[in-house]
Amino acid sequence: MTSTTATRPVPTAARVGLGLLAATAVAVLGNALVSLLVLAVGPGGVEKGLRPVEYVTLTIAGVLIGTVGWALVRRFAPNPRAVLRVLVPVVVVLSFGADLALLAGGTGLLNAVGLMVMHVVVAAATVPTLARVLPLPR
Repeated sequence: MTSTTATRPVPTAARVGLGLLAATAVAVLGNALVSLLVLAVGPGGVEKGLRPVEYVTLTIAGVLIGTVGWALVRRFAPNPRAVLRVLVPVVVVLSFGADLALLAGGTGLLNAVGLMVMHVVVAAATVPTLARVLPLPR
């Protein structure tokens, strides 16, 4: 069970771990669907980041990095809701930089857009999970 302090709920390790496993599974499944769609529609050629070995690894990293960021904001920010309301979309948009760099390096537009969608999928799976397992103070 989750106990609470006066200002910040204290989650259990089991609840957080199960939540992160669930978020990771949802994000990997979503990214697999995006990858399959891009590969099915795409013109072919060399595609970047669309093989499972690439996107699964980066999806796991994204969930974990997002969790660390969430936990730090939750712990140290005086108003974590306000900070995360701005920080999450900013970080997702900044993460598109890697995809834009691939686009500039010759990766196809559809490939780059697919990778950007994958970043959104990771955030969409992770943020609601973290809101449940690492809840923010009211």
